[in-house]
Amino acid sequence: MKAATPDGLRILRLAALALAACLAVGARAAPDVATASTASSASSAADVPAPAATGTPAAPAAPVRGTRPRICLVLSGGGARGAAHIGVLKVLEELRVPVDCIAGTSMGSLVGGAYATGMSPAEMERLVGGLSTEKLFKERPPRQDLTIRRKQDDFTNLFTPEIGVQASGLLLPKGAVSGVQLETVLRQLARTPGYRDFDKLPIPYRAVATDLVSGTPVVFNSGELANVMRASMSVPGAVAPAEYQGRLLVDGGLTDNLPVGVARAMGADVIIAVNLGTPLMKREELTSVIGVTGQMLNILTEQNVRASLASLAPADVLIEPALGDFSATDFDHLTATIPIGEAAARKVAERLAPLALPPAQYAQLRAVQQAVPPPDTRPVDAIELAPLHRVNPEVATAVMETKPGEPLDQATLDQDMRRLFGTGDFEHVNYGILEEPGKRILVVNAVEKSYGPDYLRFGLGLSSDFRGDAFFNLVGSYRRTWLNSLGAEWRTDAQVGQTTSLMSEFYQPLNTRQYFFIAPRIELERRPVNVFQGSTRLATYDLRRFDVALDVGSQFTKYGELRLGVQTGTLDATLSTGPEALSPGPGRIKRGAITGRLFVDQLDSVDFPRFGYSASVRVYASQPGLGADDSYVKAQAEGTYAHSWGNHTVSLGFKAGSNVGNPLPRYDLFQWGGFLQQSGYATGQLLGGNLQFARLVYYNKLARQTLLQGIYAGFSLEAGRMGAPLVPGSPTGLLKSGSLFLALDSPLGPLYLAYGRAAAGTYSFYLYLGKPF
Repeated sequence: MKAATPDGLRILRLAALALAACLAVGARAAPDVATASTASSASSAADVPAPAATGTPAAPAAPVRGTRPRICLVLSGGGARGAAHIGVLKVLEELRVPVDCIAGTSMGSLVGGAYATGMSPAEMERLVGGLSTEKLFKERPPRQDLTIRRKQDDFTNLFTPEIGVQASGLLLPKGAVSGVQLETVLRQLARTPGYRDFDKLPIPYRAVATDLVSGTPVVFNSGELANVMRASMSVPGAVAPAEYQGRLLVDGGLTDNLPVGVARAMGADVIIAVNLGTPLMKREELTSVIGVTGQMLNILTEQNVRASLASLAPADVLIEPALGDFSATDFDHLTATIPIGEAAARKVAERLAPLALPPAQYAQLRAVQQAVPPPDTRPVDAIELAPLHRVNPEVATAVMETKPGEPLDQATLDQDMRRLFGTGDFEHVNYGILEEPGKRILVVNAVEKSYGPDYLRFGLGLSSDFRGDAFFNLVGSYRRTWLNSLGAEWRTDAQVGQTTSLMSEFYQPLNTRQYFFIAPRIELERRPVNVFQGSTRLATYDLRRFDVALDVGSQFTKYGELRLGVQTGTLDATLSTGPEALSPGPGRIKRGAITGRLFVDQLDSVDFPRFGYSASVRVYASQPGLGADDSYVKAQAEGTYAHSWGNHTVSLGFKAGSNVGNPLPRYDLFQWGGFLQQSGYATGQLLGGNLQFARLVYYNKLARQTLLQGIYAGFSLEAGRMGAPLVPGSPTGLLKSGSLFLALDSPLGPLYLAYGRAAAGTYSFYLYLGKPF
């Protein structure tokens, strides 16, 4: 390939910014292998050397290699099985076997890249010991850092991923995860951040990915190392493809999982190849489309590995760790494979021994290879976002804590990328440093969702008390985003089931920091209200409500929201079953009120919080001056606080509500009772004019599995009082109750199986899918 001219480089640099890409085609080629490089500066390492940090100390002088053979380490892909490579490296260092170059694919590119930039096997072992599936692939930033508007989604029963809605039809994301969180970990592995010529790393390095369109291997010889690693291990369907200059890159294992040929092209005289193997599933395991697809990928990988193995020369050394059925997706037990890698390397120790260096010479070599420059914390002069079609760059940069003129901090930058991704507007987010004469620019490559800007989500809630009362609710949400430059959003939520409702709100921020907003909305709802005397159901109300409202408010960024508004509408309250004396009202009732709501939320999770707090205060002041038939004020407050140690969690919660002045009408009383809401009583059994309630919940995280965030067992202790009951003979005084439960934090939402008992002797069994309170 012809080298680019200086003018051409400037054109490429501008083009990279215009295309929101931080990758560029390189200039090195190998036989039958497409060669590429990635760079935030959109330039080739072969033409423009990477800028060095100011004040960086010179590395120790490299020892002369003399006439000894050039040894290249080839590390195969294998997902979570790839941690076995660390065990191999530990033995190579123990035997003083030098490594002069590294070629890796997928997980092999991660371990190889870390070693090539100076990280020791011991450091790698400590790092992977703290990793898990959640830390690698849970894309959402810590919930405390989300905007309050995105946090409120968690209080619904929505569980499906977003489905894009465009004129051409419905679209799905390109992968289960985008790789944003993965790149955060990769930047910890890459000890030389920024654009690099991989031949100038402490150990020359290559990584292999696959062009998804052409089906050819892509070999990186330069670029932003974390981005290169991410492209090399973008498993199709699991991690979204890496995109640059119009090319889609996926896992290199599809075309060259054991890149022996790449190592030959780097001038290797001796190759130490570590093949992790790709076990094929048994016939009885091929029972789904997912299984069949996975098997096809495994077959493709095994075929190209066989070709690589056949090319090994007699002088080369092959190491094959006996990983058995250890799953390539088991990222929760990465360190378990390290001893297996060690054992496999020791089996070929006799073949490795002739390659060893004398102690002093090996120590000198490793000193050079581990001499890593200090972090470059120089401030940037500007922050630029690659061109965006919908999102206002000022709104996007407002969520970042990194500012021009301040020293760069890697942890803050990583958190900024997660925050940007957490806004819900982007398909992928990463960054790079662009060096220009007299100017240093932080380029944020935020790729807007290709399947946006309008989204659908669905959900489900189920409950049963095993006594004949079973309820379900199907929910759906349609969200249109970026209707103008300030980020206006139109959201419509619908529910069908025990409660049928429709809410549509137009949310309009008033400035780019989105601190203030106005929000007109309409609400329709139909729901039953059961009236009990003791444990006997006497009547059922049918409530149909229609309201039009306008709120003005302020968002305290990630902490909370304050709303004040006016509301008007009608309520049809009729007696569905029961004696006429319990009728809720005269039929159609006019409504008009001043409303207020203060909401604060810093919980790490809504379903099973381990740390944090949340609280809310609501006021509904029905005003005849606004057209209401009744004059009354209904106020309520509730809160939750959670704290954990190890797998143990204690959560404290309360709810209080009362009238202010006139008593509450029958159609707007407080309704309480059910699991974790005075357990032991039937759902909605308690109905009255004021409420005081407190609970203590303890749960222990018993286990965590691939598809389950957690399996929990716990109990609750509860005390409450329902004042001014609608029906005489209903439970009064201090009500004591508790529950025992087993719960799963599943992809469909929390699933509870519980037993509740009240001090009065009543008890209930509960089955819940979704939010129980």
